[in-house]
Amino acid sequence: MNLSFFDQFMSPVILGIPLIAIAMLIPLLLFPDPSNKWINNRLITLQSWFLHNFTKQIFLPINLPGHKWALLLTSLMLLLMSLNLLGLLPYTFTPTTQLSLNMGLAVPLWLATVIIGLRNQPTIALGHLLPEGTPTPLIPVLIIIETISLFIRPLALGVRLTANLTAGHLLIQLIATAAFVLLSIMPTVAILTSIVLFLLTLLEIAVAMIQAYVFVLLLSLYLQENV
Repeated sequence: MNLSFFDQFMSPVILGIPLIAIAMLIPLLLFPDPSNKWINNRLITLQSWFLHNFTKQIFLPINLPGHKWALLLTSLMLLLMSLNLLGLLPYTFTPTTQLSLNMGLAVPLWLATVIIGLRNQPTIALGHLLPEGTPTPLIPVLIIIETISLFIRPLALGVRLTANLTAGHLLIQLIATAAFVLLSIMPTVAILTSIVLFLLTLLEIAVAMIQAYVFVLLLSLYLQENV
């Protein structure tokens, strides 16, 4: 029984072909294409308003050279948010519950910010490894600690997204199973459990959007340090 709870996190395979790539392409079909008309419909207007405000908020503290990342980070946030929300639908697969996918997104983008910092401002980038005013005996220890914390950043990005979504899906399945089992034994308790399940689902919808935003926000902060 315990193993069946984790079956939902297994990547579906048909004829030996993993379907995670198809699951990642589905969000592309959900967003409407921009129109050349002066007056757009409500959906395109809402989408443009959201993208404008998100991009403005993320890149406001970043210097002008870092604005080249606007398209990449905005697209990444929309992809993650769409995958997280679609994964809450019944009989669906959530690719972002796979640590390999999240690390595949986090490591290259984090490494790109580090390389940009070392190329454009190597002194400042290396200076982050040693805080100003550090006593001489503590210099080797602090350099080691800061280096470890630097390499932990992509791991924290991937694990945070995976852990939050996995925990939420497991909790929803546990409460849904309890409500189904209690329906014939204690209907009143089952109704209360269903109410808790509904509230938890609303919470998971918020978590799905927040985790996508936090992932991109942390990447923008790493970019801000190196631009």
